[in-house]
Amino acid sequence: MTADSRPEPPHFGDERETLRAFLDYQRATLAMKCEGLTDEELRQRSMPPSTLTLLGLVRHLAEVERAWFRRVFEDNDAPMVWSPVIDFQAAYDVSEATGAEAFAAWEAEVETSRRIEREAESLDLAGHQPRWGEAVSLRMVLVHVLLEYGRHNGHADFLREGVDGVVGA
Repeated sequence: MTADSRPEPPHFGDERETLRAFLDYQRATLAMKCEGLTDEELRQRSMPPSTLTLLGLVRHLAEVERAWFRRVFEDNDAPMVWSPVIDFQAAYDVSEATGAEAFAAWEAEVETSRRIEREAESLDLAGHQPRWGEAVSLRMVLVHVLLEYGRHNGHADFLREGVDGVVGA
């Protein structure tokens, strides 16, 4: 990995600016953890029987972005990225996946999510979460997706250490 170039979240800011900045920081963290790796390294599993890989995390988080922004606020029937049905586990199958394909899909979903958030008049914008059959606010979605990234970036730390051959003390 190269030097840390992630955008620094503000120390002071309004709620929206703060949520947006921390989510972008977490997105940049995922990209940083994958930086400079080959497709083979991105597909490297943590340890059997786990099938978790950095490439699978990128694909999964593309699904998370779509499910929580596009499907909630624009098109409740938008198909998933990697599965014809609502199956978040399909993203983890990286047997035929490439980093270029996964990052292109993830980056496209991130840009759609950013556009939806920017165009919303307030964090109180209500959308329909089709899996729950309930209304949710943009605020709730931003917090939920931020937490998803935080959790999965913890996995990414572990996976990157394995690729880099770092052994814990």
